[in-house]
Amino acid sequence: MTEQASTQQPRDSADVQVIAQDGREILLVGTAHVSRESADLVRELILDERPDRVCIELDAQRYQALTERRRWEELDLREVTRKRQLAPLIANLVLAAYQKKLGGALGVAPGTELVEAARAAEELGIPVELCDRDVRVTLRRVWSSLSLWEKSKLLGALAASLLDRPEIDEDTLRRLRDQDVLSELMRELGEALPGAKAALIDERDAYLAEKIREAPGRKLVAVVGAGHVSGIRRLLEERRAVDLASLTRIPPVPAYVKWIGWAVPVLVVGALAVLGVRHGADAVAHNALFFVLATGIPTSIGAACSFAHPAVVISALGVAPFTALHPLIGAGHVLAFLQAWLVPPVVRELESVADDAAFPRRWWSNRLLRIFLVFLLTTIGGMIGTYVGGAELIRNLF
Repeated sequence: MTEQASTQQPRDSADVQVIAQDGREILLVGTAHVSRESADLVRELILDERPDRVCIELDAQRYQALTERRRWEELDLREVTRKRQLAPLIANLVLAAYQKKLGGALGVAPGTELVEAARAAEELGIPVELCDRDVRVTLRRVWSSLSLWEKSKLLGALAASLLDRPEIDEDTLRRLRDQDVLSELMRELGEALPGAKAALIDERDAYLAEKIREAPGRKLVAVVGAGHVSGIRRLLEERRAVDLASLTRIPPVPAYVKWIGWAVPVLVVGALAVLGVRHGADAVAHNALFFVLATGIPTSIGAACSFAHPAVVISALGVAPFTALHPLIGAGHVLAFLQAWLVPPVVRELESVADDAAFPRRWWSNRLLRIFLVFLLTTIGGMIGTYVGGAELIRNLF
């Protein structure tokens, strides 16, 4: 049996699907992203097959994150905050931290098999094709596809993933790579969060399939997560054309969301104006002060709970009322920017952020994660304060 196993070709593995089409051969490899066995398989396959091109399930941003150890040192947090990209960055970090916990039990970093595929290709001078959709586009399309209740469920699942301590071994991963098990997992995801499943799995299946189809060469090795294999193979065999532009378009913000955003300042200013006509300047001053305190105090408490710089805690009192009246500027973004400016993370904290993110208590000791906490807790505080202040104004009107 040992001799038979040693002579088995990598392409004969159950994790490798061979697709022959139009004189081309595509070796589609389904992997687990935290599996040493998968990493070894893709390296052996590439070295044995010497394909014309290697396609991997990564976009440029994720590829850079996996291959450049010093990537966090180059991260401009002030620019990220200014462009209001903190929320996608937090979601990406939480998902990466959970994957890293899975891989930690096996002594293998998440995405190792994708990095191994790229390295093996580079050693042989084989071009590498990054075939996945930009992760920022995926996250925004997932978020926009969810209802308010589904967004709450997703945030709860992300929070729970930080507290989970999964025990997993190669036998478990091997079972997860089995097609029937993964099909069942995808089915359950589709039932719980159909919008998320469409953007996270179905759309990326189509995107990956089209990018693999477009890749030049007569023999390709395509390395993707096992959950995508079935969809990609079906799309390739059906020869269905895929409009990549439609899959990279960011859905516009619904009109009602914009109206709701502007409704708050209109309501506050309108209520103060009516109160001024009915009861005079003293009533305006009293209610305006209440609104300032109602928005500022919870936001300041949120900053304090995140162990923000004292200047951030104090600034929250003045920032919150103004941002509550401006739908395009959030208190969380402004205060996170100020925290990043006053207390920038040190290199050690940037390099350990993925490890620290897996332990909730370390979010307060790591300066980068503390910036995220400032954003989250002051945003929540501002929302609570706006609701309380707005409700009081309406009560006084009637």
